[in-house]
Amino acid sequence: MVLAGFAFFSWASICVRLFQIQILNGARYQATLIQQSQKKQNIPANRGNIYDQKNRPLTRNIIHYTLSVNPEKVTDKQGLSRAISERTGISHEKYLEKLNSKSKFEYLERNLQRETLGPLLTTSYQGLKIERKFRRYYPHNQIAAQILGYTNFDDEGISGIEKDFNNYLTGTSGWVAKTKGWSGQVQHKSGMPFNMPIDGNNIQLTLDLEYQSILEEELQKRRKETNALAATGIIMNPQTGEVLAIASVPGFNNNNFRKSASKFHRIRSITDWFEPGSTFKIVAATSAAFDEDISLKEEFNCENGEFQYYSIQIKDHDPHGMLTVPQIINHSSNIGIVKLSEKLGRKIIYDTSINFGFGSKTGISLIGEVPGRLIPTTDYSAVSLGHIAMGHQVGVTAIQLATAYCAIANGGYLIKPRLIRQIINDKNEVVYSETTTIIRKIANEQAMRDVRKMLRGVVTNGTGTNANIPGWDIAGKTGTAQKVKNGKYSNELFISNFIGFFPYKDPQLLAFIMLDEPEKPFHWGNEGAAVAFQRIVSRIINMDDSITPPQRSKKQNKYVNNDQKEDIIIGVREIEKLPESTLPINLSTISSRYSNKVKMPELRGLSMRKAMAVLNEHDLKFKMDGSGTVSWQAPKPGDFVSKGLTCDVGLK
Repeated sequence: MVLAGFAFFSWASICVRLFQIQILNGARYQATLIQQSQKKQNIPANRGNIYDQKNRPLTRNIIHYTLSVNPEKVTDKQGLSRAISERTGISHEKYLEKLNSKSKFEYLERNLQRETLGPLLTTSYQGLKIERKFRRYYPHNQIAAQILGYTNFDDEGISGIEKDFNNYLTGTSGWVAKTKGWSGQVQHKSGMPFNMPIDGNNIQLTLDLEYQSILEEELQKRRKETNALAATGIIMNPQTGEVLAIASVPGFNNNNFRKSASKFHRIRSITDWFEPGSTFKIVAATSAAFDEDISLKEEFNCENGEFQYYSIQIKDHDPHGMLTVPQIINHSSNIGIVKLSEKLGRKIIYDTSINFGFGSKTGISLIGEVPGRLIPTTDYSAVSLGHIAMGHQVGVTAIQLATAYCAIANGGYLIKPRLIRQIINDKNEVVYSETTTIIRKIANEQAMRDVRKMLRGVVTNGTGTNANIPGWDIAGKTGTAQKVKNGKYSNELFISNFIGFFPYKDPQLLAFIMLDEPEKPFHWGNEGAAVAFQRIVSRIINMDDSITPPQRSKKQNKYVNNDQKEDIIIGVREIEKLPESTLPINLSTISSRYSNKVKMPELRGLSMRKAMAVLNEHDLKFKMDGSGTVSWQAPKPGDFVSKGLTCDVGLK
């Protein structure tokens, strides 16, 4: 009986214990078992990539590995330090020093490629943690580096688009449960729980990679030619506000951003303001064109180049007498613009400046934009109105000036500059997009049409002739501004800038170029910045076949073969007229009396498609040889040839 009672008591105790373990404390023991036998491994999400408007990648993600340890848990410190040293070529003493650290966590190596790790990936070292991560790579190196920005070691954006849109680009990491075998090896088995990562969103910019490359190449080239401190440029679609290219040089390679000075990292087009000089004269010109009390035919005495304006002496680059408003803009007369602004009054000049967006941020989707500087009329001195009309005592950013000129180009609408076209998630759904946003209407179409004609005159017979491209109707404005040094305007330090668009009647593209402190004579807007503008636009025209030359009216316009240059809007005094022709002057056959002949156009540098279009316009046939751009032609440019002639064109 005693033995039976003992057996029963033992059995009952075991049952109670099993009940306690399995029922009462089952969940706790199960959790402990899972913890000891399973390991939750993090699965990193891919960072979203950035693309140009044609879906060409501007960023990529490269797989890399990170080695880290808790020094207290490493049992074979000598062996581990030597194993890593053999793979990296770095002294094992460096790793041994970290392994002997008193801290709870140490990075041994980061950004290692799989090939470098080799057998370390499959060899088990107690306390060593190997993490598979992604590192940002920029395939085009310095191209668009300031806009794109860069990431840190943890793949977090710390500059540019990478920083400003980091929340969109960053994905959500996943995890997978793995089991530990008797040997301690971790492996995944089917049926184990997991949570897949959600990759970051992709961003499509309005930038065009080819435009951006051309802009940066030509800015760098012109900066070196003029020995300027820096150069800045913007290319925009004036009808939509899309920023097609934006850059400053010197730049940097964001794959190695730590090797360059931080001053080259900022987006100077939005962070740095400057006094623009004569490119600001559009404020007075637009005010005059829109003001019913001022006639564009009205003449202003420009005092033959020198004028005492209260306490300061105003000088023009070239002496002029009586000039109309369009002529004042064509010749960039300081005296003329001062007198015009005095007639308009400070309120109109200030209000027009505000309407153009000066003194406030444009709203471009980038952090760090500054509003520039526009002093209120209550703070004006006696000479402030004249100074501001000339583009002094006012601070503008490159993006402000480009946006203001877009309004002239598109018929009077101030639009918000667009840099982001759309953001797309991992399901290919659009989660954010930017469309054309009109901020305000500045003036009516007729006023802007008159201003565009003035700016066309700047390029044809004014201060911006170096920006001209035959056949493309370039319009624009030069600017030369003295920089302030030690509280005074310097006679040695200048800003050279030019901003233009084309074709002037129906603009497709707009470009702004600025050189900071170029050497003389490149400090003049026409000699410095306008040259870079012409090169950039010429390359884009020859590269992008979607850009079409201006449409010529099918009706026969009458041209007079006189050499005198007339004001583009206001006719000059009556002069003796020569016989009229139905061809433009450069194609006129009056002198030769042969109506079946045309002047052989210049084809060199054009693409095949554009060369064919030009020859068709001149009623000429052609025979093409090669591919690329035109390198030679026969007959040579300028020769008068018969219509229907077959021309030989070589491309390379």
